[in-house]
Amino acid sequence: MSAPDPRVRWAELVDLVQAARTAYYQRDAPTLSDAEYDVLYAELVALEAAHPELAGQDSPTQSVGGARSEMFEPVEHLERMYSLDNAFSDEELAAWAERVAGAVGAFPPVLCELKIDGLAVDLVYRHGRLASIATRGDGRVGEDVTYNARFIPAIPERLVAPKGGALPALVEVRGEVFFPVADFERINAEQLALGRSPFANPRNTAAGTLRQRIDRREEELARADASAAAARARGAGALERAEGRVARLAAEVARARGNLGRLRLTVHGVGAREGLAIATQSQAYGVLAGLGLPTSDRAEVVASLDEVRAFVGHYAEHRHDVEHEIDGVVVKVDDFATQAALGATSRAPRWAIAFKYPPEVVRTRLRDIRVNVGRTGRVTPYAVMEPAKVAGSTVEMATLHNAQEVARKGVLIGDLVFLRKAGDVIPEVIGPVVEERTGAERAFVMPTHCPDCGTALAPAKEGDVDIRCPNTRSCPAQLRERVFHVASRGAFDIEGLGWKAGIALLESGVVADEGDVFGLDAATLRTIPFFTRAPRASAGESGPQLTANAEALLVQLDKARAQPLWRVLVALSIRHVGPTAAQALARAFASMGAIEAASVEQLAATEGVGPIIAEAVVEWFGVDWHREVVRKWRDAGVRMADEVVEIGPQPLAGLTVVITGSLPGFTRDTAAEAVTSRGGKVASSVSTRTDFVVVGENAGSKADKAISLARPVLDADGFTVLLEQGPEAAAAVARVGGG
Repeated sequence: MSAPDPRVRWAELVDLVQAARTAYYQRDAPTLSDAEYDVLYAELVALEAAHPELAGQDSPTQSVGGARSEMFEPVEHLERMYSLDNAFSDEELAAWAERVAGAVGAFPPVLCELKIDGLAVDLVYRHGRLASIATRGDGRVGEDVTYNARFIPAIPERLVAPKGGALPALVEVRGEVFFPVADFERINAEQLALGRSPFANPRNTAAGTLRQRIDRREEELARADASAAAARARGAGALERAEGRVARLAAEVARARGNLGRLRLTVHGVGAREGLAIATQSQAYGVLAGLGLPTSDRAEVVASLDEVRAFVGHYAEHRHDVEHEIDGVVVKVDDFATQAALGATSRAPRWAIAFKYPPEVVRTRLRDIRVNVGRTGRVTPYAVMEPAKVAGSTVEMATLHNAQEVARKGVLIGDLVFLRKAGDVIPEVIGPVVEERTGAERAFVMPTHCPDCGTALAPAKEGDVDIRCPNTRSCPAQLRERVFHVASRGAFDIEGLGWKAGIALLESGVVADEGDVFGLDAATLRTIPFFTRAPRASAGESGPQLTANAEALLVQLDKARAQPLWRVLVALSIRHVGPTAAQALARAFASMGAIEAASVEQLAATEGVGPIIAEAVVEWFGVDWHREVVRKWRDAGVRMADEVVEIGPQPLAGLTVVITGSLPGFTRDTAAEAVTSRGGKVASSVSTRTDFVVVGENAGSKADKAISLARPVLDADGFTVLLEQGPEAAAAVARVGGG
């Protein structure tokens, strides 16, 4: 067979890339993930490199991403806006650095900044007043969205005059409009409340929000208002319909304006300018910030490739500590004269590159939707997908929460779907790629009976969204999950009792329920092949011998018997009782017997508990076999009461503490326990009501929030002072604000 004609594949790639660009830039509704687009684009670049005769002005490699929409007036940029070339590996980053160094004689100082996943815009200020704001478009001509800027507080309409100086006659700046993650989540919550599908990502949500014709909606509202006034003369029926339309349009306009108000802007470049003397990128950021334009405080000038790697590596680890989505790091030669010497291709500058992190959103095929039965009987649908690499790991399954969530997302079995995995977060199916449906897809039907024990499923209480298997004692799935939960980090923290070990114990019959776990001994484990090895004749052994893991399990069980009361409570799998509620109950009642004897009212009066948890606790202890589990553990030596020491007022009573990062000598749980055992409260977020923020190694955005709110910040040594000497001594060594 003859070799395939490269022109055929080139034409296919051009069509695919152009279609993806249209969906992404003009419709704000991507049909490919970023990773898929990058693969196709890279193949097109490689094909044109091997066959230069194919590359022409009609190729996507010769142009910037998006054309402007006909819905907006065109705006020609004063200076061209470029796209950026990408590096996906250290080798590609090093190759770019080598090319730059070779062209200018040595590797120059470069500015590293975060690559915000937002919408690129071009802003023009004349004599300090905003003249226009436009999307990037094709790099030469964008869309005029100036009208919408009046609703975006983050975009200044007037610049701030420098002290002792005048405003520049002209400055063209480039920036990124984006939604902070928190606002994106709020908008999606509002979408769900309105019965609409959620948005796929903050970037396209920001683009769709900015690229709205609010002026036309306002005109339509004005016409509807006038029609309603005229309808008053035509009777109640006509008036009701007209006023209903006015109310609907008014709500849409208010929602659109509100969403525009949530947009943020970060300036990251400068184009045409008059009366603005700047020589470097970093100097430009300082000047622009002085004019009142929002610049990033995370940009950093470095002098070597190793320092670039360190910056890239830091934000790879702290990617989710930033308030907005990022998909990489942009590296720019800092000096403008050196930038000019390096020049640009038809689509991208040679003096800059974007290092892209592994994608967190990919497309994959949804093969099936199955259900999992949890330790409290909750039946949860989950997606089974074609394996896909996302956020650096291969994913085959993702949660779907409940049947209503499946219906809300509109996914069908067989769909091509967008899948998201952010760091350590559980993988999530965002929604289907509707355009790729063939008609062979089918809807998911929630089972009516437990797939493990056959019991009819039902909500635990009337009105519950979740359905449960009521066979709590003997359902094999629930029993497996409960035994595994007993050993989890938040409960007894038994390292040797993993998933396979738990199944081996259950299948052997030596463990009938979680109550039998602490009755295990060496003789019992020797009867189970999973925990034994063949005897060594050379060592004089006879009969099955315990493996090292089995011996370690027995040691871990002994250690677990001494765990504090709150961990025992967590291990019981009482619905709604996690570590926070368990610690509150242990502090208030000090013994399992006191908790079991308490009424709903007594339990609910405990700070951090409340009526829902209180009812769940009383309901749990009302079941005979639940109390039998407690009896078995008690008889096996598990600690059922905490030592009560009369120390008078607790030193941290009334204080709220936030802990972020890792602290030497503490796990996350033990650090929190150290605070709560002294009467303090551990919160998950920083607010003006936070008394201390404890900042350890690799702290995230909570440390920045503490500084911005001027809350007292303690390091590891300061935390020790707080625990041992109290809040007054800690306040004396705390750092407040930027100090």
